[in-house]
Amino acid sequence: MTIPLDDSFHEECAVFGVFGHADAGALTVLGLHALQHRGQEAAGIVTYDGMQFIAERHPGLVGDIFGKNSAHAQKLKGMQAVGHTRYSTTGGSVARNIQPMFADLAGGGIALAHNGNLTNARALRADLVRQGAIFQSTSDTETIIHLMARSLYNPVVDRLVDALKQVEGAYSLVALTARKLIGARDPFGVRPLVLGELDGAPILASETCALDIIGAEFVRDVLPGEVVVATKDGIESYHPFAAQPKRFCIFEYVYFARPDSTVEGRNVYEARKRIGEELAREAPVSADMVIPVPDSGVPAALGYAAESGISFELGIIRNHYVGRTFIEPSERIRHLGVRLKHNPNGSILKGKRVVLVDDSIVRGTTSKKIVEMVRDAGAAEVHFRIASPPTTNSCFYGVDTPNREELLAHSMTVEDMRLHIEADSLAFVSIDGLYRATGEAKRNGNRPQFCDACFSGDYPIELTDLLGGRKNGQLSLLAEVA
Repeated sequence: MTIPLDDSFHEECAVFGVFGHADAGALTVLGLHALQHRGQEAAGIVTYDGMQFIAERHPGLVGDIFGKNSAHAQKLKGMQAVGHTRYSTTGGSVARNIQPMFADLAGGGIALAHNGNLTNARALRADLVRQGAIFQSTSDTETIIHLMARSLYNPVVDRLVDALKQVEGAYSLVALTARKLIGARDPFGVRPLVLGELDGAPILASETCALDIIGAEFVRDVLPGEVVVATKDGIESYHPFAAQPKRFCIFEYVYFARPDSTVEGRNVYEARKRIGEELAREAPVSADMVIPVPDSGVPAALGYAAESGISFELGIIRNHYVGRTFIEPSERIRHLGVRLKHNPNGSILKGKRVVLVDDSIVRGTTSKKIVEMVRDAGAAEVHFRIASPPTTNSCFYGVDTPNREELLAHSMTVEDMRLHIEADSLAFVSIDGLYRATGEAKRNGNRPQFCDACFSGDYPIELTDLLGGRKNGQLSLLAEVA
């Protein structure tokens, strides 16, 4: 039996691209290493060596696939490359879904890697199949390729724009042709994409931490609705889509992005500390120490401790050498599964009133076990503080989330949740507090500055496939189409 060791949202993927550098393949391996947190089930890289495209796409972690003396890495010749890490949702982690995807179009080959989720992919796929298209995967990324193949435009960039004008949803993507590296973001800018430079070579990446690892300079964020094209002559920028209100995913600041990244002009670590400060002001409590649920709860716990004046301690130690799943042979071992990842520091917890800080509560299963674990270690009181508002809705824009009915906050009040996880008190940062921590005064009614649908139910992009019959959960391309 295989069960998850954690109870968190998961990003689906990350993208990376480089154009015109002698070490393009190796740089892409390093960039994907830095972005490993955005997807751990598979990784792929496609390079172009001046004559042919070379693709290496495999299940597993980046280091296992492209590590030292890897035969896969040694094949990645050429001065331009794109790469991808993947966390599968209902499409499955089969090999045919591993990106970047490659196709030979009328104008030449193209490799495409995509972070996000198309909310009309099933409808588009049904139309394409009726017209004779033959799909090789269950990924919505392949839908974009089929739309490009059927486009009546000739330049590859125009074909891509033509395809993207037909899709709905959230996307940040990179594409590689024999002569171009292309990056694009959806008009709402839900998912991140940044532009960098190394030795004159343009770099595209999901986060700035991928630029840092290769010593590249951050140039700027790719703008919502922007298409950037790198060639031997330089970089060109296009804005072919109608302008939309910017709705960047606020959960990037809560959990998804690496703390050392800067996204949309905000340092993630500093934003998370400010969330903790807001939480301390909104939900104070008398206690002896503040401890994080590592690692994602650490910055917010530091902020809570600083604002409250309560001592910060490492009351839970994380084992970093555990994967996300574990084969468990018995009910007793299954119950102890959380300790594979977290273990209490009993010598400092005994008899103490503890403020336990975590980034979110999803199903509540892990939260309940951690509260129990801290109590068993001798804590006198456990006060749970959450660095995000209650998660009441599923995400349909590129994040793997449970069905809405599985979300604890969808069916329970805060007091019900407190009783369920058996904490002495439970509080979440307010949505206005979350906005203040990211530099906004508060959520502006009908014009929010972020996508916060998982907290508010306010979905900025049409959910075409959802309205077509699926009520909840991440969209599945395995569903039967007419």
